[in-house]
Amino acid sequence: MKQKKLTYILFIIYILLLSWLILFKMQFDLRLLPNIRIINLIPFNESMQSEVINNILVFIPVGIYITILWKDKKIYYKIIFVIILSLMYEIIQFIFGIGITDITDILMNTLGGTIGIFIIYLIYKIFKNEKIDKVLNILALISTIFILSFISILIIANL
Repeated sequence: MKQKKLTYILFIIYILLLSWLILFKMQFDLRLLPNIRIINLIPFNESMQSEVINNILVFIPVGIYITILWKDKKIYYKIIFVIILSLMYEIIQFIFGIGITDITDILMNTLGGTIGIFIIYLIYKIFKNEKIDKVLNILALISTIFILSFISILIIANL
């Protein structure tokens, strides 16, 4: 139970960081956010390769976290969660005019989350040990501390 609580805390921190990245474009001054309200429904229309790869990479942890937290849920529930989360980010961007609402982002975020789901399934299959959650939490904690340290440096540099 202690492990699950830590995983939830780390997941919430990750979602907050992901929201800052996606919605606030890593800005500390909201006046610097773009004022864009565009919908792109044509996949890969104007997407840059680096943007596509970044979308995949930032959503892999989402799939990892929900698979650890929702062990008993079927895989399609986990994928639906990733789709809904990605869709919510795109809708919020459109409503507030802070980015391009792009179908490519939804597709690539979903792919990233799905990769994360399968990574954990593979780890569970290889290590067939209940203590693997503890190891995964330690790795997530170290990663979170590293990311928060990096953000702290960014904040201090922008003061």
